[in-house]
Amino acid sequence: MPDFFNFLKPKNELENQGGFAENHPYIPEELWIKCPVCKNAVLSSDLMDNHKVCPKCNYHFRIAARQRIEMTADEGSFEEMDADMSSTNKIGFPDYEKKLRSAKISSGENESVITGTAEICGEKTVIAVMNSQFMMGSMGTVTGEKITKAFEYATANSLPVIIFTVSGGARMQEGILSLMQMAKTSGAAKLHSDAGLLYITVLTDPTTGGVTASFAMEGDIILSEPRALIGFAGPRVIEQTIRQKLPKDFQSAEFLLEKGFIDAVVQRKDMKKTLAKLIRLHKTETKEEVRSE
Repeated sequence: MPDFFNFLKPKNELENQGGFAENHPYIPEELWIKCPVCKNAVLSSDLMDNHKVCPKCNYHFRIAARQRIEMTADEGSFEEMDADMSSTNKIGFPDYEKKLRSAKISSGENESVITGTAEICGEKTVIAVMNSQFMMGSMGTVTGEKITKAFEYATANSLPVIIFTVSGGARMQEGILSLMQMAKTSGAAKLHSDAGLLYITVLTDPTTGGVTASFAMEGDIILSEPRALIGFAGPRVIEQTIRQKLPKDFQSAEFLLEKGFIDAVVQRKDMKKTLAKLIRLHKTETKEEVRSE
């Protein structure tokens, strides 16, 4: 058969890119993000301008710890503490070193929490922000140590503490050592409270497991972002244990607010000014108490 019968049109990479053949416009993926709740496509720039909150349905996207600090702290005021601390495989759990290396690379952080001092609308505070990008914010020995040291620094320097929580719970790769951090962090929070100092927790999606069962729910004031999942065990585990169907939106921030487990659900765009206002109110009350004595 002559060669001209085997002629094939050369492939052109510019043709049919992104679905032109289906008469759909091509939009580079980095320019837009699909909201997992309302399924609408949102421009990445619009999402960032709106504090990574969907402008159409108010879904609060998960954000990295550094982004959270940037949104919350006054520009240039954050000073990190214990940045070099990182976990090791203390009990010889299989492949834990590999998992830690992967978490460090993917998150760009040494651990699942960042701690330090910062100013929020001019109010100095100790701040700790957990990071879902590092092993889903799981709590290991170093996580507990960093949070404990943050409390101790705040107590010694008479500063309030603000912790943004996001966690899948205690880190199973560290066994009982990770569970011990529940008591350790709670003890540090108690000493801070005994000194008459303010502790605010901000629960973000998701806050579960041992973190919920310890310092996350021990704040003097407990705030949450909208629709955040908050709980200890998962809904399926609870239903199988109590053999009952759980209510709709069980473990959502709004459900917990209705039942009195948290104090307020705050929009991300309002979080900074809300925290500053609470710190100022606490300072005013403290001064009035001193004067009355």
